[in-house]
Amino acid sequence: MIRTPLRPLARILRARERGEDPDDIEAENRRLRHEALQDRARRRAEGRLMLMAGCFLLAFGTVGVRMGALASSQPSEPRAQVLSSQIMSQRADITDRRGRILATNLLTHSIYAHPHQMVDPIAAAEGLARIFPDLELEQLKEDFTGNRKFMWIKRKISPEQMQAVHDIGEPGLLFGPREMRIYPNGDVAGHILGGSGFGNEGVNSAEVIGIAGVEKAFDAWLRDPANSGAPLSLSIDLTLQQAMEEVLASGMDVMNAKGASGVLMEVSTGEVLAMASLPDFDPNDRPRPLLTGDASDSPLFNRVVQGQYELGSTFKIFPIAQALDLGLINPSTGISGKTPIRIGKFRINDFHNYGDVLSATDIIVKSSNVGTVRIAQMIGVDRQKDFLQKLGLFDATPIELVEASTGQPLVPQRWPAVTAATVSFGHGLAASPLHLATAYATIANNGHRVTPTLVHGRKRPEGEQILTPRSAAMSIDMLRQVVTRGTARQADVPGYEVAGKTGTADKPRPSGGYYKNKVLATFASIFPASDPKYVLIVSLDEPSVETAYGSESRTAGNTTVPVAAELIRRIGPLLGLSPKGDENLPTIRARFEPRVEPREPSGIKLVANQ
Repeated sequence: MIRTPLRPLARILRARERGEDPDDIEAENRRLRHEALQDRARRRAEGRLMLMAGCFLLAFGTVGVRMGALASSQPSEPRAQVLSSQIMSQRADITDRRGRILATNLLTHSIYAHPHQMVDPIAAAEGLARIFPDLELEQLKEDFTGNRKFMWIKRKISPEQMQAVHDIGEPGLLFGPREMRIYPNGDVAGHILGGSGFGNEGVNSAEVIGIAGVEKAFDAWLRDPANSGAPLSLSIDLTLQQAMEEVLASGMDVMNAKGASGVLMEVSTGEVLAMASLPDFDPNDRPRPLLTGDASDSPLFNRVVQGQYELGSTFKIFPIAQALDLGLINPSTGISGKTPIRIGKFRINDFHNYGDVLSATDIIVKSSNVGTVRIAQMIGVDRQKDFLQKLGLFDATPIELVEASTGQPLVPQRWPAVTAATVSFGHGLAASPLHLATAYATIANNGHRVTPTLVHGRKRPEGEQILTPRSAAMSIDMLRQVVTRGTARQADVPGYEVAGKTGTADKPRPSGGYYKNKVLATFASIFPASDPKYVLIVSLDEPSVETAYGSESRTAGNTTVPVAAELIRRIGPLLGLSPKGDENLPTIRARFEPRVEPREPSGIKLVANQ
C-alpha cells in the first residue's frame, strides 16, 4: 500500500505562495489517513462476523437436517459396539421336521499369545506342544522369542485343553470367548447341512458363517436377529435319513460299489424326507476339497444334486407317459419290436429279441430300446424336448443347496433324430438323481409338476399340469408291472405296492465312448402304487456282484433293486405304511443276494451300418 505523505512538497510551496498555513495541509492529510484506517478495520470486523455467522448457520442447519431425518425414519434396534454381542445370539439352530437338532451352537474359547508379555517363552512353547501335539515346538519357540506382539495358537479348544493351558501359568497366554457350530449327529445329513467356519475374527469373538449346504444357502437367514433365534426347520426326518445312510452303506459294501446315492421325496409337497450321498463326511471336521482328479471321488461331492449321469432305462417312462397323454397309444397298443431299428447310419438294438410286436406295457416291462424309440418317433422331436423341459430336466434343480447350481443337466446342443432316439431310453442327456426324483414325483402327483424343497411346511402353489391324471395313473400301473413281472421283481416288497423302473447305464469315458465294465445302476420307484405318496431313487456307482451261478452282474435289477427293497422295508413302517402281513425277513446281506433277472438293455447300442 502506498501511503500519502502528510506534507506533500508541491502543495506546501503553492500554499506559501498564496500566504496559507502549511500546517493546515498536514492536519487535513492526517485526518484522511485516520479515516481510511478506520474504514479498513471496520470492513475486517464485518467480514469476521459474517464468517462466524455462516459457520453457526451451517452447524445448526446440519443438526436440524439430521434431527429431521431421524424423526422421519423407522426406529431400529440398537446394536452393541462389541462384535461378540452381535455374534453370540445370531446363528439359529437347524432342526429336522420333528424339531430334533441337526446343528446348534456351543460356547467355547480360543487361545492366543502376547509373546512380549511372557515370563518364560521357552517353557510356554514346550507346554503348548505337549497339550497340542499338532503344534511344532521349534516354530513356537521361534515365534515366542522373536519380535511378534500377537499370534493365534488355537481358534477352538475344549474345556480340558483350556484348563491344561491355565496350568502352564504363563501370563502371555490368553483366552477369548467365542461360539462354534456343532453337528451332534456327526456325518448324518452331512451333505445337506454342508458345514460352517469362521468369518471375521477378534480375540473376544468370531463370526460363524456357512460355507456349504443349507448352512450357506440360508446363511443370512440364520444370522438375522429379526428371526428372534427361531430354528430353521428342514423337511428331512432324522430317523429316515439315518436309515437311508445305513442301508446305502451296507448295499454299497455288498455290491462292491465306489459310491451310492438316494433321495426320498414326498409326492404331494416335494419335500425331501431323506437325501444321502456316499462316501460322506462329518461337517464337524469338514475335509479339504480335491484339487486334482475326478470331483466325484471327493466325499464333499453330493451325488444327488451335483451328479450328472446318464440314467438309462429309468427315462423310458417319459416318452410312454407323453404318448399316453397325447392319445397316440394306450397300454395295450402294439408297437413293432423288430430289431435293429435304423436311424441314418446308426442302428439301435435290444439286449434280447423281444418279438416282432410288443404292447406299450411290455415295452416298459421288458425295457425295450427299440419299442421306446418307435414311441419317441411318434411323438416327434419338438414335443419330446418340450415335455422333458417341463419335467425340469433341462435346468438346475431349485432345491435350497448352494451345490445345486453345479448340477446343471448336460443337454445336447443339437437334437437330431438319433439324439431324440437315445434320449428316449436315457442316454445322451445327463441329469442328477434329484432331477429324476422330481420327474417321477410329477407323474405320481397326478401329473402336476413338483418342485423339490428342503424346507418343512412351506406353502407352495400347485404346479403346472403336465400330464392328465388318467395318463399319470396308467404310467404308474405300467411301472407297477415292471416290479411284479419285469426287471425289478426283487423290489416287490409285500404290502407296499412298489412301482418303479430300473436303469443300467454304461458310464462315459472322459476321452469319448463308454466303459465296458463300469455302469451307473439306478432304481426309480413310487409307492404305494394305488395311492402314490413317496418317490425313492437309489443309485450305485460302478457296482459289481457275483450271482448265485458264479457270473458277475452289474445290472440294476441285481444290484440296486435289492438295496432299494431293503430300504423300503426299513422306512415303510417309519412312514406309517404297514405291510400286509408279518414275515420272517432274512438278514440284510441275504436280502441283497442277487437273483438272475431279465436284464434291461444297458448303454447306447449304436452301431454304424455296414
